[in-house]
Amino acid sequence: QVQLVESGGGLVQPGGSLRLSCAASGKIFSIGGMGWYRQAPGKQRELVATITSDGRTNYADSAKGRFTISRDNAKNAVYLQMNSLEPEDTAVYYCNEGVLDRRGGTWRGYWGQGTQVTVSS
Repeated sequence: QVQLVESGGGLVQPGGSLRLSCAASGKIFSIGGMGWYRQAPGKQRELVATITSDGRTNYADSAKGRFTISRDNAKNAVYLQMNSLEPEDTAVYYCNEGVLDRRGGTWRGYWGQGTQVTVSS
């Protein structure tokens, strides 16, 4: 099996910054696309940013210009640098990674456990 462990959430004032990390471990042959999603209370989970295996990125409009997604393939990790945070960014943030457990196997998506980000003065 594969486990994704997230870290880096917390309480920050408006205008502040946080860096989220997510690392995968377990039976991993290859990792494809990675992404960050978030879910605010009473709302559906929404995409924040994604990054392909060759480094192409995609951002939600709300994240453009403020957030940066990156990855470290050697560590099976994905990161989200969040700057100029706003109260509207308050949510539980989840990472997602597409994993191939063996050559010729089937790609499966895995989720992290979620990390709370609270933006408040």
